[in-house]
Amino acid sequence: MQAKQKIVIVGGTGLIGRKVAALLLAAGNEVVVAAPSTGVDTFTGEGLAEALTGANVVIDVSNAASYDPTVVKAFFETSSRSLAVAEASAKVQHHVVLSIVGVDRMPDNGYFQGKVAQEAVVTAAPTPYTIVRATQFLEFLTAIADGSAVQNKVRLPGGLFQPIAADDVAGFLAEIAVGTPINGILEIAGPERAPFDNIIRNHLALIGDARAVERDPAATYFGGTVTEHSLVPLGKARLGTTTHAAWLQGWQAAR
Repeated sequence: MQAKQKIVIVGGTGLIGRKVAALLLAAGNEVVVAAPSTGVDTFTGEGLAEALTGANVVIDVSNAASYDPTVVKAFFETSSRSLAVAEASAKVQHHVVLSIVGVDRMPDNGYFQGKVAQEAVVTAAPTPYTIVRATQFLEFLTAIADGSAVQNKVRLPGGLFQPIAADDVAGFLAEIAVGTPINGILEIAGPERAPFDNIIRNHLALIGDARAVERDPAATYFGGTVTEHSLVPLGKARLGTTTHAAWLQGWQAAR
């Protein structure tokens, strides 16, 4: 039987953090939810040493409060450095960080570059680590459409897209956290791959949103240029099992 562990979830009050916490608690682990609202701030270092005392694993699913590239980079670098110091002192055995598929292939996306900086801090730190790069979440498809709308028309690139359900992301993270660090990158994605505009067009139709979706090769993704394979795994990846239709059925039932 696998020994139960003390696991600190940084960003544990967010979408993914709450789901991971529930899974790890159900498995009998001791879980510490670390967020400013619980008295733990990785950016300032407040409460960090206390939260990590006796911890075996840290899972970082935190997010910056702004999409401004300067703010994002400063947040991820500063927070990750604070974590690295505290983890070394507490002798944490595994640092798991959630990142993004394609993060190193979109240099004009400011948010992605912040995550690249975060990954660099993690790889240089002494704590054994696993970087989990995920594709975009199904939960954010409507928000993507909203952010890409121009005069009630949604304009999106035609590069490939492979969104994953947040439940699948949480399941992978919970499993990886109690496993052996790989000191490398592991990619996860949803089970269905199609052009970006096709996925959003289908999504809007299924939720009864009448807005037209047009393919626009010049359209960007959070300011980044999208090519055919910018946002999908290029090699081997672990795939979730939740299809878009199944996720939507669950979403509608919960409303």
